Amino acid sequence: MIKVTVTKRNGEYIAFESKGHAGFAESGRDIICSAVSALTINAVNSIDAFTDDIMHVKSEEGYLAWEFLSGTSRETRLLMDSLVLGLTQIQENYDKQYLKITIKEV
Repeated sequence: MIKVTVTKRNGEYIAFESKGHAGFAESGRDIICSAVSALTINAVNSIDAFTDDIMHVKSEEGYLAWEFLSGTSRETRLLMDSLVLGLTQIQENYDKQYLKITIKEV
């Protein structure tokens, strides 16, 4: 299972973490892992390319996380909203046994 945690403070994004593997299919054929990877990596790249927001990113096999170090711009909030929407739709369409999203307010 892929576990995603989105952390917010006062409604503003402060961190994101994705860990694990979906287990939907064998490695290289797992469409849920592929979709989650594409969405999350695109979010990191888009925030980096299209905003001036600063974030610390950590990536390993089966793990991707980032923390915003200086708050978030309107553009970053829109990109994060889009990421959460895409991940939520995957979770709803493929059963929660493969992807679990938690939005945590701190």
